[in-house]
Amino acid sequence: MLLIGVAGTELTAPECDWLQHDAVAGVVLFKRNFASRAQVAELTAAIRAATARPLLVAVDQEGGRVQRFREGFTDLPPLDGFGRLYATDPQAALALAEQHAWLMASEIRASGLDLSFAPVVDVGHGNLAIGNRAFAEDPQVVAALAGAYVRGMHGAGMAATLKHFPGHGTVREDTHVDVAIDPRPLHELEAHDLLPFRAGIAAGADAVMMAHVVYPQVAPEPAGYSPRWINAILRERLGFRGVVFSDDIGMAASFAAGGVKARVDAHLDAGCDVVLVCHPELVEESLRAVEGRSLNTAALLGLIAHGALGWGGLLADARHGDTRNRLLETLGRTA
Repeated sequence: MLLIGVAGTELTAPECDWLQHDAVAGVVLFKRNFASRAQVAELTAAIRAATARPLLVAVDQEGGRVQRFREGFTDLPPLDGFGRLYATDPQAALALAEQHAWLMASEIRASGLDLSFAPVVDVGHGNLAIGNRAFAEDPQVVAALAGAYVRGMHGAGMAATLKHFPGHGTVREDTHVDVAIDPRPLHELEAHDLLPFRAGIAAGADAVMMAHVVYPQVAPEPAGYSPRWINAILRERLGFRGVVFSDDIGMAASFAAGGVKARVDAHLDAGCDVVLVCHPELVEESLRAVEGRSLNTAALLGLIAHGALGWGGLLADARHGDTRNRLLETLGRTA
């Protein structure tokens, strides 16, 4: 299955045609797709109206510098603030992380979307793409906060997605623009980067997003299209039974697989349930790439949300304002 990107704040006729393709599981939205709360709700409704099949509508609304929807939404603090708070008051940090998750997920669901790809559970060691998106440098702290965050998302009726498996935080390179290689052996990764993923899975995380990082002592290819990482380690060793997403195949670190068809095939063949095609200019070729394939069309049904309050109901809920104020007073605004 493919989760695709669209170009603007309204659907075009070709994009409506894409959504009717059986291989399209839904749409991932970005800043380019957002003008206001009302507009994004209308866009989401138009996406759902384009086909009779259930479609997933997702976004990256982590807080901090990765928050696609801004105007009319809470200015969510980045996750590293929870790690700093944990150092002095672990219980307060866990409670506040759960509240951050509930608030983020509630606002996204009120806008008609199903899913925010969260939480980031990479360990924070200075990666150029991760930075303050990580909870902390200590994997045990990240693990504890990951569990709290999953609980908060579930409390808002949203599925949780752990990213970026098996850990993107320790390499320096940004896989959006560069190849990243982590030379550590599996036993070191298990004792460090995998701990938060184990905790998130134990807390009931519904999905995992793969990293485009290469771990040559474990497998020769990037984790996102590595059968060993997806099947032998994530599914068999860690016991994960949920949905596996690739990261965006438009990122530079995925190019090693070849052209668009080769990238789509490599991820699906390795065991990814859903391939992210975030760049609209790659969608047509990606659709051609999956022709004739047997696809897991039911994989995402459990991630589609039901019964959101809508913004009127959410704003009338005292918990929304109280949680927002508590977060901003304790951690400040986005950085």
